[in-house]
Amino acid sequence: MKRQMDLPLPMPGEAEAKAAQALMAFLLRLRARGISDVAVLRALETTPRELFVPHRYRDLALRDMALPIPCGQTMPEAWLVARMMEALDLEPNHRVLEIGAGSGYATAVAARMAGEVVSCEIFEPLAMECAERLTRLGLANVKILQGNAFDLLPGLGLFDRVLIHGTMEGLPPALLECLAQDGVIVLARKSPRAATLTRIAHQPSGEFAETALCPCRFGSLINQAHQHA
Repeated sequence: MKRQMDLPLPMPGEAEAKAAQALMAFLLRLRARGISDVAVLRALETTPRELFVPHRYRDLALRDMALPIPCGQTMPEAWLVARMMEALDLEPNHRVLEIGAGSGYATAVAARMAGEVVSCEIFEPLAMECAERLTRLGLANVKILQGNAFDLLPGLGLFDRVLIHGTMEGLPPALLECLAQDGVIVLARKSPRAATLTRIAHQPSGEFAETALCPCRFGSLINQAHQHA
């Protein structure tokens, strides 16, 4: 059969070598932007971002850029995911609550580092696709719940870390009640120019200390917390 295009066939192992080079370049770019936590970099290295990207954007998976996903949502750039993981300071014994699973990429990265991740996603199609991807990766320490996170909180127990993919002004009592002593919440706070990634740490005194980390692009949670504020 005559070939339509006379292109050289890839040599055995050539595709794997190119993929390894692209991954190395991806990690080097993260390091250049200040990501230094070895555990975070390892979790990113072993989580194939292309698995979480819509097919038409697969060639952009290792670019450090936000990408659109279904339901009008956005998959944050890898650097921001890495920054959130550094702010969470995850340990193998930590129980993590994630609000807004999205594509499941940050969920998978957190699951590589923590003991258990419970992720809530309000959009059913995203929740189903996310659960399927995590199953394919063999991550058995993740539970995906579909629905309003603040309706689901009662009965879920305490969490050492909470990751919120969205901006919030106040902190609903239901959220504070599920945070363990010495727990940490990472979310975005609104500011005049752009949202700011913020770390909120539960102090031994019972107070909460907020630390502004960096600008970020997160929208408000879709009325999820409004009735619980």
